[in-house]
Amino acid sequence: MKLFTKGLLLIAVPSVVELALLGVVFDTQEQTAQAAQWVTNSKQILYQSSAIVDPLLRQAARVRTGMVTGDATLIDRHTVWVDLGDRLANLDALVADTPQQVQRVHAMQQAIDAYRAQTVEISKLLHAGRSPASFAARDTDALPQQIAVFRDQLAAFGDEAARLDADRGAALTRRRERQQYALIAAVLGSMLIWAATAVVFSRGIGRRLEVLTDNAERLGNGRPLAAPLSGNDEIAALDAVLHQTGARLREAEAEQVMLKTRLEARARELAGVNEELRQETQDNEMFIYSVSHDLRSPLVNLQGFSKELQVSCDELDSVVEAAKLPEKEHRRMAHILDGDVRESLQYLRTAVTRAAAIIEALLRISRAGRLEYQWQRVSVGRVVGRVVDAQQAAIQQRAAVITVRELPPVWGDPGAVEQIFSNLIGNALNYLDPARNGRIEVGALEPEPVDETEPRAARMRTYYVRDNGLGIPAAYMSKVFRAFQRLHGDIVSGEGIGLAVVRRTVERHGGRVWVESAEGAGSTFFVVLPEQPARL
Repeated sequence: MKLFTKGLLLIAVPSVVELALLGVVFDTQEQTAQAAQWVTNSKQILYQSSAIVDPLLRQAARVRTGMVTGDATLIDRHTVWVDLGDRLANLDALVADTPQQVQRVHAMQQAIDAYRAQTVEISKLLHAGRSPASFAARDTDALPQQIAVFRDQLAAFGDEAARLDADRGAALTRRRERQQYALIAAVLGSMLIWAATAVVFSRGIGRRLEVLTDNAERLGNGRPLAAPLSGNDEIAALDAVLHQTGARLREAEAEQVMLKTRLEARARELAGVNEELRQETQDNEMFIYSVSHDLRSPLVNLQGFSKELQVSCDELDSVVEAAKLPEKEHRRMAHILDGDVRESLQYLRTAVTRAAAIIEALLRISRAGRLEYQWQRVSVGRVVGRVVDAQQAAIQQRAAVITVRELPPVWGDPGAVEQIFSNLIGNALNYLDPARNGRIEVGALEPEPVDETEPRAARMRTYYVRDNGLGIPAAYMSKVFRAFQRLHGDIVSGEGIGLAVVRRTVERHGGRVWVESAEGAGSTFFVVLPEQPARL
């Protein structure tokens, strides 16, 4: 049975029982209220019946006085009859549920009507100046006959009302006692039914939840789980999931141990490889520095000897001119000296200059990896300002507009940071499109989020240099940051090592550099540098 069904039953059954108990309580309460209303009506009937006879007796006394004195004004009191009629009508409404009492009220009404008709006749005789002797002869008793009938009926009415009042009072007492018993039974029944519900919940669901909670704690602490719960409800399903999760965790732990062993072995291998690479890199830098330094002397000698050969050729040319050789010999010597020798010397000087430039580039790359940085907070805005001022001649020559945005400071070496932006801005100037006005923008992106769980993570900042120049073809993108790779060599001179130096310098700062470009639309170089030192 599903938990939803169990929950509905645990709620529905006690609710039905409580509704039944409440129905009993409401029924007894309604009966008690009705009995209380009957008692109130009885009290009202007794009060009304006890007060109705006095106005009638006073009216009978006035009638007899009027008959004796002959004064009809004592008889003509219509308000008395209206008052008596209202009181009898009120009594009739109060005893509407008692037919015997209703008959007595009607008898009293008939007696009053008969006596009122008699007083009307007496009043007419008195107004006519005649004597009501006939009425006086018949009225020999202490009370007129009609009033005597009224009083007898009223006495019987009062006795019956008193009896009914006593019965209804006793009934009200019994019903109030029954109401109290019903209320006590409802409270006790509600407590019992909810206690039974709590017991059922504790046995059927509570204990199962305790087992489930214990299994969850065991799973969290890595201990073995208890036996799976039986049943097909959600608790059993969740317990089954916990057991499956435990089994998978054990498998994952075994795999993790294996992976950890492999990773440790791999880490040792990578550490060895990195050490080899570091040693090889250091050896390569030293080799480049040594070779470049050693090649300078032969190049200097070649430049010197080529100049001496040029001077010797000039002297030979003078000697040939002075020797007055025959025309044929003179032309031959001039062709040798001015053609083959001088052209060979020109090629030699060009090759020497090219080799010197390559050696200088190698030395720059070597120095970029060997220089010891002076770490401090560097104002990038000031650095870019100095770079722009230094390249004003090229900027004016190309009619370019350089926009410098707000540039937050970085943590690095001032000279290295200036070299980075000098190469990037100079590169952007060199590759502007002559067919349109050049625009270069230098700015910074929003800071990258820092992983707080990484103890040595540093906050990084991304800068960019954007231009609307010639752009970079897609096929050349992978070669941009390689040394001696030149694009548009027919437009821009150089050895192609500027971006390689930028990448080497940025990597030594713990950052990275990349480019986004579209041929014919321009390029954007991005540089990520640390904004603050790495946390220890």
